Amino acid sequence: MAPGQTKPPLKVLLCSPRGFCAGVVRAIESVERALDRYGAPVYVRHEIVHNRYVVDSLRAKGAIFVEELNEVPDNGAPVIFSAHGVPRAVPEEAGRRNMLALDATCPLVTKVHREAEIHHKRGREIVLIGHAGHPEVVGTMGQLPAGAITLVEDIADVDSFVPRDENNLAFVTQTTLSVADTATMVERLKSRFPNIVGPHKEDICYATTNRQEAVLRVAPQVDAMVVVGSPNSSNSQRLKEVAMRAGCSKASLVDRASQIDWNIYGNITSLGVTAGASAPEVLVEEILDAFAERYELRVETVSAAVEDMFFPLPRALRETEAAE
Repeated sequence: MAPGQTKPPLKVLLCSPRGFCAGVVRAIESVERALDRYGAPVYVRHEIVHNRYVVDSLRAKGAIFVEELNEVPDNGAPVIFSAHGVPRAVPEEAGRRNMLALDATCPLVTKVHREAEIHHKRGREIVLIGHAGHPEVVGTMGQLPAGAITLVEDIADVDSFVPRDENNLAFVTQTTLSVADTATMVERLKSRFPNIVGPHKEDICYATTNRQEAVLRVAPQVDAMVVVGSPNSSNSQRLKEVAMRAGCSKASLVDRASQIDWNIYGNITSLGVTAGASAPEVLVEEILDAFAERYELRVETVSAAVEDMFFPLPRALRETEAAE
């Protein structure tokens, strides 16, 4: 900006809650605590959470990220399973190799795994609402034998699904989906199969629900929306989609301030800002600083919920802590 030139005013509505959820905090702290206790390297199967900044920060501290256990040497170093959960075969392999395995799976993902197991034991065919290839979906489907779970990604999949016994069905969902989209699919499932059994409490996690609700409140009030998060983060992608559907056509997902396309914003007078559940607050501050260089900011917080959820670390790390 040229010297003496005044910056245009910009009203910023900051979504709350935003950023880290309890499961992400637990997963990141698991890696950091393991590095403190055992020293580097600590191996992590898959990105501990889907955020480039977080992964790069842990890598700099001595974490080594791998996609499969065959990339981990038998040298006694700990291996941590990511927050998204893993197929049952993974801890079984770790056990066969006598690895020091630490499970940082989010407890709300583990809840879905247990639900699926119970349905399977009761002889029900299971429908999983989710996104193919997402590690959480791979992990959930990997809890049971092949064929026990059928994945449906959209209404068309629901409509084409042919069960073995329509009176002996259950459904579970990925935890990071669009609340509205999932509700539509659940309605269609229940319409087609009135006796289908669902979870006692919905599987979409509190953090996903709360962040989407905050965006729903903010998006109709602003000219543009920035979602801070990585492109491989399901819950971050859903926040962008929710913003656009709520009437904010200029919604973008960015990892860092350097990715902002300033051509999008131009003469906007209002901006919404949120962050996916795996994006740290430091990146939100970085985004706000970048806008503050170009606009005179007036920041207000719009709150949809108060979060006080806490998940304890994996038992092995807690026991180590208690012993000290």
